[in-house]
Amino acid sequence: MNHKQERVYVMIKPDGVAKGLIGEIFKRIEQRGLKVVALKMFQPTVKQIDEHYPKDEAWISRLGEKTLGTYEKYGKDPKKELGTSDKFEIGKMVRIWLVDYMISYPLVKAVVQGPHAIDVVRKIAGDTLPYKAAVGTIRGDFSADSPAIANSEKRAVMNVIHVSETPDEAEHEISHWFSLDEIFEYKRVGEEIGF
Repeated sequence: MNHKQERVYVMIKPDGVAKGLIGEIFKRIEQRGLKVVALKMFQPTVKQIDEHYPKDEAWISRLGEKTLGTYEKYGKDPKKELGTSDKFEIGKMVRIWLVDYMISYPLVKAVVQGPHAIDVVRKIAGDTLPYKAAVGTIRGDFSADSPAIANSEKRAVMNVIHVSETPDEAEHEISHWFSLDEIFEYKRVGEEIGF
């Protein structure tokens, strides 16, 4: 992997678009020296979002584990509120909430490229749980949502932005959302000398 030209998939979620944060988010990314090589606003379909999120049992169970952790932390009974305490069954519910959330509004999709783009953009974005995200990050500055509130309302956590977690995830997401002719190559001013 060429870390200097690493690519990451970035998606501004419904709440990010609704709050008018598109320019602010890309400003923060570009100010770090990264470049946007693909960009588009669109209204996703259920099928597109369904194919974006993994369907394997381990990933779905991980969603359920996180939800069960939230219920435990706040002394709530998942069986009473969700009808089950099985992590896989809860994970399937959360995945449906995610899909419903992501089709509720237009999104902005992008490919960002540059040195260690995945780690850098994830750092700019902040913790996926907005109430834990540091001030100065996108989520820390523009969202205060929490899984406790989201779970009680049976919806996904609104956290403004999605950023691929790994190179494999980035590759899958980029190829899912963009064709090769929609991704551009260009040099930013100063790129040759590492500004």
